[in-house]
Amino acid sequence: MANMKQIAELAGVSLGTVSHVLNGTAKVREPLRKRVLDAVQQCGYQPSQLARGLRRDRTNMIAMIIPDIVNPFFPSVVRGAEDVAFADGYRLILCNTDNDHTKEIVQLKALQSYFPAGLIVIPSNFSDLTAQARSYRENGAAVVCVDRLPPNWDGDTVTSNNIEGGHKATRYFIEHGHRSIAIITGPLFLTNAQDRLEGFRQAMCTAGLEIPPGLVQETTFDQAGGYAKTRVLLRLLPRPTAIFAGNDMIAIGALRAIKEAGLRCPDDLSLIGFDGLEIVDMITPSLTSIYQSPYQLGATAARMVLDRVKGQKLPARHIVLETELQVRESVATLHSPLV
Repeated sequence: MANMKQIAELAGVSLGTVSHVLNGTAKVREPLRKRVLDAVQQCGYQPSQLARGLRRDRTNMIAMIIPDIVNPFFPSVVRGAEDVAFADGYRLILCNTDNDHTKEIVQLKALQSYFPAGLIVIPSNFSDLTAQARSYRENGAAVVCVDRLPPNWDGDTVTSNNIEGGHKATRYFIEHGHRSIAIITGPLFLTNAQDRLEGFRQAMCTAGLEIPPGLVQETTFDQAGGYAKTRVLLRLLPRPTAIFAGNDMIAIGALRAIKEAGLRCPDDLSLIGFDGLEIVDMITPSLTSIYQSPYQLGATAARMVLDRVKGQKLPARHIVLETELQVRESVATLHSPLV
């Protein structure tokens, strides 16, 4: 691969002139500039982004950290961020934490050595990003948290309206006559799980419905957790008539437990998920779900990073995206609806 010295020799100019043309550090007369660019094209020269970063304290890379690359929700968040970054000449570096805060810290420290222009983080379990975010900002990088918020976070954020989504799901059950409604939440140390539970509680309270302790079950945001906690709910007497699942993966696990128990959804037990993943159209019955746009979460976060990179001096911004109830086949209407 050609280097800058070879470019200088081919163009018949000094090494400093080549550096000024490639890095934009000084104005170069047009004839010389054209000779350098022609030599660059002839040699197929590709500048080292890391070397540029060492000189400028910033590369054209945006780092992104997600908690679970296997969960189908997160790749769409990444795609939204990558599309916006790419369109603006930036490249996205992706790391996965497996929801492990220790691994998250290792990734954050390693990524900082690449001098990213910005950092987009979906925090892991028990995440505390205060010190790491301060370090990135001191080095000129923009930092945005997405979907979940770590404790004491005072920076830019992009989230969905999880309280509203939880309220919509619960209200839909109530409007269809359900009075004994259970919820299987995600881990309640995560802010999105907390907010979905809050929306559930608000809708139940407004309707004058009690929530016995056994009808609130906490688990992980995956199928295994949904399956295990639904089996617990099915042993209750009386059994709830509806379950609001904290995300679609929990709901899919719940549906498996319902079928294994010899019950039918929605005839014996109604079910609503959260996320609106494409897969919920393909299962039987198709799943009614609260839709949030993972693509827009990622795209919005990337735009916020680029705004900061381009020098916008704004107070911390907190963007909340709306949710939508997508009605499918998993909710039955009881004979005595409560409105």
